[in-house]
Amino acid sequence: MLTSPTLGAIVGEDPALRLVLARAARVAPTRIPVLVTGESGTGKELLARVLHELGPQPKGPFVAVNCGTLARELAESQLFGHERGAFTGAGSRRPGWFEEAAGGTLVLDEIGELPMDLQPKLLRALETGQIRRVGGSGETAVEVRVVATTLRDLRRDTRRGSFRLDLFHRLAGFELRLPALRDRPGDVLRLAQHFLDDFKSEIGPRVLATEAAAKLLAHDWPGNLRELRHVIRRAALLTSAVIDAPSVEIDPSGDCAVGMLRAADSCGPMAAAVDLAGSAAAPLVDNDLLPLRNKSFEQIQTDVFAWALRRNGNSRRRAAAALGISRSTFCDRVRRLGLAPEAALAGQST
Repeated sequence: MLTSPTLGAIVGEDPALRLVLARAARVAPTRIPVLVTGESGTGKELLARVLHELGPQPKGPFVAVNCGTLARELAESQLFGHERGAFTGAGSRRPGWFEEAAGGTLVLDEIGELPMDLQPKLLRALETGQIRRVGGSGETAVEVRVVATTLRDLRRDTRRGSFRLDLFHRLAGFELRLPALRDRPGDVLRLAQHFLDDFKSEIGPRVLATEAAAKLLAHDWPGNLRELRHVIRRAALLTSAVIDAPSVEIDPSGDCAVGMLRAADSCGPMAAAVDLAGSAAAPLVDNDLLPLRNKSFEQIQTDVFAWALRRNGNSRRRAAAALGISRSTFCDRVRRLGLAPEAALAGQST
């Protein structure tokens, strides 16, 4: 199952991600409700589509609904439909999203935003397989696979009373949590190449320069895949062939240790472009940055900061300038990464 084209749509080789995909492949053929959790931008809806395409009714409809955008006064009607005359403006019968997804998959995105008064009605629909349209007198059987997604901690919400515990357990018949990009750093360059391939027909071929790749690896990607995709697209538009470091514009607010990475004078001319077509586990330049496979985000940051020091003759000031951050921030990060004892950093004058 792990080699299927559908699962291949989710790019990555990190063990944590592959474990999630292996679990997804096992639960997909069943009709068990699945709760997909993870930070914003980790690909929750993409995983929901994988569950649909590997599910028992892949040819059926795939309907995705963002619960955070439901108008409170119309939420029940949107979800379950309504009969003619059920309320002002209801001039005809209209099926809801449950009926539209019949014979397929209904994705309830950001399920934690569902209004409390609608939660018991959703629970009943899940338990009985039947829905009642607003203004209707009878129930309609609907066969649909439900996948819920959320970035919220629903267990915490149940303790606070803002989400029903019985609904949580019904939705979380099987839970899949997607790892954040910072927890799968070995996939950063692989994903960068994937996005460049996506943009090739529109923008043309691009390759990453070494300093640009180092900048990508130093960032912790609070916006996850969505943020990386936007950064790569913008960089590809700003260059003609080789993506240099200044073209990789990363918002430093996510991580103060990452600003505009510049090629410092001591680094000499820009090193060879990084060939990402093979494996993102390959060293970047002459083994200067170590292979990335199975490394934690902290380990990769350690490699990048050590690389900046080596490229700048162990000068903290020049290495910090090369990474586009202040010397004090650089020294603090180096100290936390254990690259030099605190006393030595305190006495460093360059």
